[in-house]
Amino acid sequence: MQKIPMTAPGLQRLEDELRRLKSEERPAVIRAIAEARAHGDLSENAEYHAARDRQSFIEGRVLELEELIATAEVIDPSTLSGDQVKFGARVTLLDEDTEKETAYQIVGVHEADIKQGLLSISSPLAKSLIGKSVGDTVSVPAPGGDRTYEILTVIYA
Repeated sequence: MQKIPMTAPGLQRLEDELRRLKSEERPAVIRAIAEARAHGDLSENAEYHAARDRQSFIEGRVLELEELIATAEVIDPSTLSGDQVKFGARVTLLDEDTEKETAYQIVGVHEADIKQGLLSISSPLAKSLIGKSVGDTVSVPAPGGDRTYEILTVIYA
């Protein structure tokens, strides 16, 4: 099995979701199915079919989360150092077109959330940053044309 790089907070979020699905969502959908069955004819019972669909989603997600957690390789960015960008690095970039600074942490695929500044290791931007150092410039293909960024800081915390 191939290991999936992940930060400790990312793994914790997956474990929390799995725990919530098993302890709250799964029992709730089982109760909903039982209640819908009590209404009689299942062939025309929309509540029953909706609850079964929800149960199918929950069970699929539980299996997916269990596999992700089993294959996770937790990498602690605070144990890393240097001025080159690697997994777990917090990178501050300067968009050379807009002069706007943005900061990202490079994280695993399953914990990425661009709105929170968590950039997937498999994204084009992260791929172009890996191995680069402070002061380097990277060009990233984007829908509106290539974007150019200068690396201002690289921090491991």
